[in-house]
Amino acid sequence: MNIKITSRKFRAKESLKNFIKDEIKSLEKFNDQILDVDVILSYTKPEDSIKTAEIILQIPHKTISVVQSSDDFEKSVSGAVDKLIRQLEKVKTKRIARKRS
Repeated sequence: MNIKITSRKFRAKESLKNFIKDEIKSLEKFNDQILDVDVILSYTKPEDSIKTAEIILQIPHKTISVVQSSDDFEKSVSGAVDKLIRQLEKVKTKRIARKRS
């Protein structure tokens, strides 16, 4: 699995990058065929301080994209990973149902 972290308009700290990598690696227990993961971090003007995490995950024959915003990058990444978990579970159940029928 290739993990690419992009931060727009700022430089991400190593602690944030390590947190993101740990969160992304936790997805492997839901789908072990993850090929690439792109994490894009951005924020709107410093006055608003809305921090957005966009995660684009590629598995064979499918690309899943989620966006989550909050007041902290860790919260945004965790929320996006939760959304990805739900989508990966849905993909798995559809794949199992297709094999059974």
